[in-house]
Amino acid sequence: MITLTLAEIAEITGGRLHRSDGSEPVTGPVEFDSRKIAAGGLFVALPGERVDGHTFASAAVAAGATGVLAAREVDAPAVVVPPAPEAAAGSRSVALAGDTDGSGAAVLTALGKLARYAVLRLSAGTLTVVGITGSSGKTSTKDVIAQLLEPLGPTIAPPGSFNNELGHPWTVLRADEATRHLVLELSARGVGHIAELAALAPPRIGVVLNVGSAHVGEFGSREGIAATKGELVEALPAAADGGVAVLNADDPLVAAMSERTAARVVTVGTSAGAEIRAEQVRLDEHARPRFDLVTPQGRAAVSLPLHGEHYVANALAAAATALELGSDVDEVAQRLSTVRRRSDRRMQVDTRADGLTVINDSYNANPESVRAALKTLASMSAARRSSGGRSWAVLGAMAELGEDSVAAHDEIGRLAVRLNIDRLVVVGDQAAAMHQGACHEGSWGRESILVPDADSATELLRDELTGDDVILVKASKVAELWRVADALLSSPHEVSVPRDGGNA
Repeated sequence: MITLTLAEIAEITGGRLHRSDGSEPVTGPVEFDSRKIAAGGLFVALPGERVDGHTFASAAVAAGATGVLAAREVDAPAVVVPPAPEAAAGSRSVALAGDTDGSGAAVLTALGKLARYAVLRLSAGTLTVVGITGSSGKTSTKDVIAQLLEPLGPTIAPPGSFNNELGHPWTVLRADEATRHLVLELSARGVGHIAELAALAPPRIGVVLNVGSAHVGEFGSREGIAATKGELVEALPAAADGGVAVLNADDPLVAAMSERTAARVVTVGTSAGAEIRAEQVRLDEHARPRFDLVTPQGRAAVSLPLHGEHYVANALAAAATALELGSDVDEVAQRLSTVRRRSDRRMQVDTRADGLTVINDSYNANPESVRAALKTLASMSAARRSSGGRSWAVLGAMAELGEDSVAAHDEIGRLAVRLNIDRLVVVGDQAAAMHQGACHEGSWGRESILVPDADSATELLRDELTGDDVILVKASKVAELWRVADALLSSPHEVSVPRDGGNA
């Protein structure tokens, strides 16, 4: 975080000083976990399901914090912020478990004000903010972009998918005067949400990956989703002021966003008209993409060490961003060929000592991402068929699909059969239409089975899996199917070996 005194923080947030004359400088990071406080930091007191951060204020200061951002008086130097204004209709609501008195909303509102002040000051210098949105692939693309930008200068990006009302300002406040790139995910649960996040940390480069079916139950249609995703490109500065919109030319709803921005548009994709495109795309025996990166500045070969053809689109968006910020084509291709997965449970591939390969893609799911994962499973298992290896898909519910839920789940079950997946294990009644779809498409007997929960799936798999098999585990995070993947890899005599380089 940039250095600010408690008095400056009080002025920025509209708070008042408590047990402080305001002269104390905050020179360290902002933290909401008192166990992670560093010397000179600012402790953010938030309520939780079991504990309230306000009760740890004095301990945080004793551990080195300069002061506390709080909603009420505490036993420590603090900035006490006013109650949050009532949220406007359609605005991004602040929801913290345990926030029974509105103190969490008050502190998060203040944290957002502090983040906006800091990023505007830094953006007036050498900081570039990159914003990423899309129905799927945001986190993976964020991780790839960060790895491409790090050689160009200090880069900040959130861990995992920490992109909510707390994660967004917390990440922004990790930046300081030395930071050159701030890479942020922008997600939405309703119209106007991306616009709010873009106002908090205005991006100069905006990346829109795709418009899919995720959250269609909340938005009503893909067109409704596109209207909200396009808020990112509307927030970009004009081309004359350096604004750049990176748009997926292969997605018509994304490509159409070029009419909604004053920024310069850079298109990416596999279509011939894309400015930054992939040609000669092919997969190796582990479903890792190889392609020629083609740009106006030249072309170079890329060998992605990530699993799945869908990573090509993510890589192209990352390449376009890096090229805009100073990399050349050869540098981008080389860095793409050495990137690593940084976020867990997203196409995380591990191989047990007995040879079983587990694809843990259980963090989240929507129809588009499940289709991509099933195609990757089919590709990875093809080489093992000659030795008797089978492909297994363990799938759970895809959440927030509204009235399209049954049809979407049914279609996934049918696709599993069409892709010749050997065994489908559907977990939970909410996903039952997957099993029904597989049966209607032509599966029978035990090729598709419906089990009630993750424990039942684990028990079934332990009895039937062999070392030559490949298994995909995927569902929306509410299903917690990572428990299945973890259980399969947890036996002491079955040491797992990362196939994708592990976390970097």
